[in-house]
Amino acid sequence: MIDGYFRCGDVGSAEEVFDEMGERDEISWSVVIDGYIKSGFYKEALEVFNTMQSERIRPGKFVLTSVLAACAHLGALDHGRWVHAYVRRKKKSIVMDAVLGTALLDMYAKCGRLDMAWEVFESMKEKEVFSWNAMIKGLAMHGRADDAVELFFEMQRRKFRPNGITFIGVLNACAHSGAVEQALKLFDSMENVYNIEPEVEHYGCLVDCLGRSGRLEEAEELVNSMPIEPNPAVYGSLLGACRIHGNAELGERIGRLLLELEPNNSGRYALLSNIYAKAERWDDVAEVRKLMKERGVKTNPGSSMIELGGCVHEFKMGEGCHPKMKEIYSTLKVMIERLEMEGYVPNTSQVLFNIEEEEKETALQYHSEKLAIAFGFISTKPGETIRVVKNLRVCDDCHSAIKLISRVYGREIVLRDRVRYHHFRDGTCSCKDFW
Repeated sequence: MIDGYFRCGDVGSAEEVFDEMGERDEISWSVVIDGYIKSGFYKEALEVFNTMQSERIRPGKFVLTSVLAACAHLGALDHGRWVHAYVRRKKKSIVMDAVLGTALLDMYAKCGRLDMAWEVFESMKEKEVFSWNAMIKGLAMHGRADDAVELFFEMQRRKFRPNGITFIGVLNACAHSGAVEQALKLFDSMENVYNIEPEVEHYGCLVDCLGRSGRLEEAEELVNSMPIEPNPAVYGSLLGACRIHGNAELGERIGRLLLELEPNNSGRYALLSNIYAKAERWDDVAEVRKLMKERGVKTNPGSSMIELGGCVHEFKMGEGCHPKMKEIYSTLKVMIERLEMEGYVPNTSQVLFNIEEEEKETALQYHSEKLAIAFGFISTKPGETIRVVKNLRVCDDCHSAIKLISRVYGREIVLRDRVRYHHFRDGTCSCKDFW
């Protein structure tokens, strides 16, 4: 019954049935945790797991695999480490097979600890193709294109045959590092060498790679020559490239197409508005916002999460419900003032309103990732690494500010946004300003 309610999207009824159960075994807890994760309630999944521990129910391999997936999504490194330690303690009863090992390395990669992900991968006695895929994807997220490509060939030397998912991972790695020629070679080899017919996701990766590198004409030509119908994600990659390189003409054409294909996707409106705002076409910005209002489209607010002491804290711009909000705002104010002394000037080009510069600067100050970092400063010791997970792409201003924060305060800051990982250290970012 619980599983059925979750599958139907009725989370409330699933919770009621679970709460009313007189006896609950590991399977019952596993179904609830898995249901929460598949429904997108990752923090709730970890809370249930914590309750399960307090009731002294020993988790098995399947529960632990689900919990690791929740940790990966939230960037909950402390929880993930606990699971790893638990598996080590229970190695006689819990076998580290390919499924559990892959979930563990995926968690570490998505929590910013690529070194630990590699350590797990290397220690796995059992590996499957999906294990190699997860490691390649992890390297891609961190911009390690050369290592991802090397692992792609290494898996073949170890007699593992790449599949379509493998190519998505390695093509993404090339896109995040600007390795266009390598991506083109890999794409061509899919059919010619591996007898894998490229699917729309592979074309999307290549469009993304060409677009990010500024080769917009080639990217558009590829979209127009695809043997299969391009989906919104493909057009979205091209639209994102137009924003990066300031091509308002192509961006407008692709953006208008996307608004018809996905009229309820707020991200498409925001990206098109961003392109117009960068070109200072404020009337067009207002038109897009009016269209959103007429269609009843709600924006997806930016949120950032930071895990400290086993607790996941979430911040959203404009929300002041955190118990330490006053201290966070005060700390952030001091940080911004310090950055300004070092030459920081807010980049207001992506603020989507035709308002005074001072108001734009104020809006930028309270972006969710800055709030999370300020909380990290007041909650950790000097010199400790701060790890933040954001649900959207980090904006140009926050990216520049965090680089400066890492240098001025001598802190390493690891930020995962919707696109990739950013490791800020000594005033530089691992993405080399390419994201």
